[in-house]
Amino acid sequence: MSQTAPAEGVQAEADVTRLGDLFTWQSLLFVVLSLAGVGAGIFYIFGFTFDGQRLIEAEYYWIFIGIFSAAGFIALPAHRRSTRVPIYDMIAAIAALGICLYFFLHAREMVITGWTHVPLGIVVWGLMLELARRSAGAPFFFVVLLLGMYPLVAHHMPGLLAGLSYDFSGTIEAHVFRSEGMLGITTKIAAEIILGFLVFAGVLIATGAGDFFINLANATFGRFRGGPAKVAIVASGFFGSLSGSIFSNIAGTGTITIRTMKRVGYPPHYAGAIEACASTGGVLMPPVMGAIAFVMAITIGVEYRTVMLAAILPSFLFYLGLILQVDAYAAKTGMKGLEPEEIPSLRSVLAQGWPYLSVLAFLVWGLLVMRWEYYAPWYACLLMIGLSFFRRDTWPTPRRIVETLRRIGTLITQTAAIILPIAFVVSGLTITGVTGSVTSGLVGLGGGNLYLVLLFGVLACFIMGMAGLAIVAYIFLAVTLAPAIIELGDMNTVAVHFFIIYYAMLSVITPPVGTAAFLAATIAGARPMKTCLTAMRLGVVIYFVPLFFIFQPALVLQEELLHLAYLLPSIIVGIVLIAGGLEGYLLKLGHVNNWLRPFMVVSGFTLGFPAVLTTTIGAGLAAIICALVWMDNRRLQTA
Repeated sequence: MSQTAPAEGVQAEADVTRLGDLFTWQSLLFVVLSLAGVGAGIFYIFGFTFDGQRLIEAEYYWIFIGIFSAAGFIALPAHRRSTRVPIYDMIAAIAALGICLYFFLHAREMVITGWTHVPLGIVVWGLMLELARRSAGAPFFFVVLLLGMYPLVAHHMPGLLAGLSYDFSGTIEAHVFRSEGMLGITTKIAAEIILGFLVFAGVLIATGAGDFFINLANATFGRFRGGPAKVAIVASGFFGSLSGSIFSNIAGTGTITIRTMKRVGYPPHYAGAIEACASTGGVLMPPVMGAIAFVMAITIGVEYRTVMLAAILPSFLFYLGLILQVDAYAAKTGMKGLEPEEIPSLRSVLAQGWPYLSVLAFLVWGLLVMRWEYYAPWYACLLMIGLSFFRRDTWPTPRRIVETLRRIGTLITQTAAIILPIAFVVSGLTITGVTGSVTSGLVGLGGGNLYLVLLFGVLACFIMGMAGLAIVAYIFLAVTLAPAIIELGDMNTVAVHFFIIYYAMLSVITPPVGTAAFLAATIAGARPMKTCLTAMRLGVVIYFVPLFFIFQPALVLQEELLHLAYLLPSIIVGIVLIAGGLEGYLLKLGHVNNWLRPFMVVSGFTLGFPAVLTTTIGAGLAAIICALVWMDNRRLQTA
C-alpha cells in the first residue's frame, strides 16, 4: 500500500472551501488573514505587550471575530457549488473586518462605560447569522435565529417558557456588546481555549498525520478478518479526535475507508454506517476531542484534563462495541483481511510516524501532568515543527508553510463560524431568565421522579440535537436540564453533563435526521435510511452507556474508582453479548440462532447495568444463553 496516497485523499476531500489552488488570490488572502489571526492569538494568550500595554479581553475578541469572519466570507461559499468569490462576499468580508476593528478601538469604552453602537451591531448580527448558515446549513441558522430572538416574545410565552422581555435594540445590545453574548463564553472558547488545539490539529494534518494514522491502522488491523472495517474505525477515531468535526472526518477518511471496506465484501450501507459511527465517536475521543469538550469544561468549571480523563472509558466502550460488531459480521460472512501486499510494515510505519506519536504523548503529558491547559497544544506545535526537520518529506519548505497555514486557517474559520453565532443562543436564554424556569418545570413535569426526568431529558437531548448542532443542544440543556437532574438525584456533575453530550450527539446517526449517516451513505453509494438504521445498530453502545455512567460515575473516572474492578468487566462482557446478539455471531462460540438473539441482547444489557440485582440476573441469563450457543455450534460441527 502506498504510504502517501491516503493523505492526498484526506486533504482533497476535507477541504470543502472554495479557496482553489494554493496560490490563487483568494487562497493567499485567506492565508494572510489566518496568519494575522493566529498571530493575534499568540500575542494575547501569551501576554505579550505593545508599547507597554497588553490587549484586554474585549480588544482581542473583536480582532479575532473580525479576522475570521472576513476569512469565512472568503472561504465559505454562499452556495455549495460556488467556486469563485463574488463581489458581495468581498463587501461582507470588508464590512466584518472594518466594523470589528472599529469596535476594537472602542473596546475599553465598552467595558468601562457600556459603549454600544446598535446599527453596526445589527450588521454584525446579520453577518454572523449568514456565517452560521454557510458553515452548518439552514437548520442551524434557524435555531440560532429563533432562540436568539426569543427575548422579543419571552413575555408572551406560556408557563415555564415565560421570561423577561427585551425590544430589538436591547436584544442586539445584549447579543453583540455584552458578556452574555459575543464578548462572553462562546468567543472565549473559540479565541482562547481551543485555538491552540486547532492550530495543533492543522499542523499535524498538514504534516501527514492523517496518512500516518491510516497506515498505522492498516498495519495493525489490516490482516485480521474484516480488517478494512477495523482500520476505518481506528483511523476515523484518531482523525476525528484531531479534527473535532464529524462531517470533515467522514469526508476525509471515508473516501478511502469506505471504498476499501466495500472491496473486501462489506455492503455499501454497512460500510457507510461503520464510517458514520466511527467518525461520530472520534469527536469525544481523547486526547484532543472537539469543541464541545471545551464548552463542557468551561460550563461546569473544571480543568480540561478532567473532561479528557472522563471521556476515556466511554470512548473505549463505544469503540469496543463497534469493533466487536464488525468482527462478528466478518466472521459470520467468512470475510478475510487485506492482501499481504496491501498491508504496510508496522516497523516502517512507526519509523516514519514516530514524530506524531511523540507529539501526542507530549500533549497528553502537558495536559495531565504539567496542567498547561490550553498552552499545551502551542508547545506541542513547536515540538512538531522541530521534529519535522528529521524527515525530508516534512521539511517546512515555503510551499508547505503556506499549505499548513491554510489548513490551520480552514479549521479555525469553520469552527469559529459555528461557535461564534451560538453566542446569540446563550444570550437569548440568559437575559430572559428562562433557563431557571425550564429547570424547575422539568422537575415538576417528572413529578419528582428521577427516572421520568431522565426520560424527558433523553427526549430533549435528541430533539435539540435534531434541531441543530450538538453543541447548541448541549449549551441549552446544560443550563436547563443538568441542574434539574443534579438537584433531584444528587448526581455527579461531570457524569450528568457527559450524559447530555452523548444523547445530544445521537441525532447524527439516528432517523429521521441522521446527517452523519446520510453523508456516509452518499460516499458509499448506499440508501440513506438503510445506512442510518444500520448505524443505529452499530452504534448501540452510545444509546445505553450514558445511562450506566450517570448511575456509576466511576465510569467517567469520578468518585469511587474501586467500583471499576467489577463494573468494567461486567460491562465489557455485556457489550460482547449485545454485539453477538445484534450480529448473530458470538465471539469464540460461533453463530447464534435467530430466536436466541433478542435474549442475548437483553442479557448483555442487564449484565452491564450497574446495579447488583440486574447484573446478577444478567449473569445467570447470559450463562444459560452462552451454553445454548455452544451446544448448537458443537452439534453443527459434529453433524
